[in-house]
Amino acid sequence: MTTWLLKTEPSEYSFDDLVRDQKTAWDGVANPVARKHLAAMKKGDAVVIYHTGGERRAVGLASVAAAGEAPVIAAGARLPQPVSLDALKAAPAFAASPLVKIGRLSVVPLDAKQAQLILELGDLR
Repeated sequence: MTTWLLKTEPSEYSFDDLVRDQKTAWDGVANPVARKHLAAMKKGDAVVIYHTGGERRAVGLASVAAAGEAPVIAAGARLPQPVSLDALKAAPAFAASPLVKIGRLSVVPLDAKQAQLILELGDLR
């Protein structure tokens, strides 16, 4: 199982919106690399929802409910403690991550160490 980080502008579609809707098709992604990552998602993959803009922090968890070019994302738990981009940039596990290297990439694969670190920093051990 792979873990993905999905960026969203909270004024457009926030984690609260996902919780309200329970599921949503994740579409509207134009970047070819991000679209490739979306196409690689499999049902059951874990997802971290990350708010961009003024927040720049991981705020919640979700999962891939259905795969495809517009995968269906199902809401999961809110992180008790949001995890800031600054905290992730300070972690050696994220030194080479596209999250910090390619700031505009809206779909980012996470390795096991990175995913675990987000859970730990978010108080979901």
